[in-house]
Amino acid sequence: MGRERGSAMIWLTLMLCFQSSFAATFMVGDASGWGFDVNNWPKGKTFKAGDVLEFTYNRANHDVAVVDKEAYESCKIPQEAPVFETGDDLIPLKKGDNYFVCGFPGHCEGGMKIAITAT
Repeated sequence: MGRERGSAMIWLTLMLCFQSSFAATFMVGDASGWGFDVNNWPKGKTFKAGDVLEFTYNRANHDVAVVDKEAYESCKIPQEAPVFETGDDLIPLKKGDNYFVCGFPGHCEGGMKIAITAT
């Protein structure tokens, strides 16, 4: 039984390494970075769970909040939402719908938000 368990652990480790080696990193907004009118940036791109979004921005002027659909649509960020503020944030995608907005006043309403579905 010990040998089977060890083999299973090795197999699982190899599968996880193999899967993570295929994760892609996407720079949100491409060369322009995370900014206004970025909401169309995901169009035409294919995302998978585990892919990483890189948000680059001037941290004095912007941030990135991870929100749910309701907050995305209303541009009202819940107090418990994770907010990133480094200016160069790497955020992995979960399977399903992922929503991101800028939490600075008026920025989300100005188009600084993206919705991404990862398979």
